[in-house]
Amino acid sequence: MYIKKVLIIAEAGVNHNGDVELAKKLIDIAANAGVDYVKFQTFKSEKLASKAAIKAEYQIKNTKESNTSQVDMLRKLELKKEVYPILMEHCKKKYVKFLSSPFDEESVDFLASMEIPIFKIPSGEITNYPYLKKIGMLNKEVILSTGMCDMNDIKAAIDLLVTSGTPKEKISVLHCNTEYPTPMKDVNLNAMLTIKKELGVNVGYSDHTIGIEVPVAAVAMGATIIEKHFTIDKTMFGPDHKASLEPNELKEMVHAIRNIEEALGDGKKQPSYSEQKNMAIARKSIHFLKKMKKGDIINESDLVMKRPGDGISPMKVNEIVGKILKHSVEADDVLKWENLK
Repeated sequence: MYIKKVLIIAEAGVNHNGDVELAKKLIDIAANAGVDYVKFQTFKSEKLASKAAIKAEYQIKNTKESNTSQVDMLRKLELKKEVYPILMEHCKKKYVKFLSSPFDEESVDFLASMEIPIFKIPSGEITNYPYLKKIGMLNKEVILSTGMCDMNDIKAAIDLLVTSGTPKEKISVLHCNTEYPTPMKDVNLNAMLTIKKELGVNVGYSDHTIGIEVPVAAVAMGATIIEKHFTIDKTMFGPDHKASLEPNELKEMVHAIRNIEEALGDGKKQPSYSEQKNMAIARKSIHFLKKMKKGDIINESDLVMKRPGDGISPMKVNEIVGKILKHSVEADDVLKWENLK
């Protein structure tokens, strides 16, 4: 049986805190959990945010710094270009694939030069026209996150990517909520199905809730891509650690997703290989309720339905009633076709 494998992206994001050795440890954790990709974030702080850009409420809360700007925070989280070959080589050694989301046009060019196979567009860039056009012109596989979006935003972004040179078939869309952590009442997983139905694209889910149940549920609903933040330790300093999975949780999520994708099956309703041996044990067949003599005419009241189910099916009882016995039988004997004239 063919099982469609869910693509699992472990989002290291900025949880390396700008430290290449910490980034390598995150790669180790992702590889050990069995994910498909480990993803970082590529940006130039000054190109991503102006000096006037304030931090999000969750960023202030998680960093416990209310007196610094967003760009000040970003400078501490920026990966230098020279570390990318190191991280990519480390991924290769650990048999996990490398990804990074670009957050500005310069970073798009840089990742394209690194021959990154997939461009993951973060939710905040979905209304960035020149950025989307630049990615569309690359004709690469695209994964588009849709936090803070309505359907018009998503459609406009897809149309721009397509008109710029990326076929729609290469675009996957992730339902997402951009709050860290996302309250359960705001997840709205059914929106993922709306995106699939209305836009005719491959869909998945980028998760910012606490725990693993929502991404696992998304797979059960048909998500083909799951993205989830992870960290070494939720108590570390930084904006995203608290809404991330720790190593054991990431491993549990991957295990649960692989179980669910296998459990979804091929959709055909038929006895499975494992249960076929139980059919005769659990089902019933037609038995005689009482002792009967040769030549007796069988009435329904002469019969009883009992286990095992290795005789004549009770669904054929109407074919039995009115038949004549060829020889005598005892109560509880299983009815066989050779008993009948």
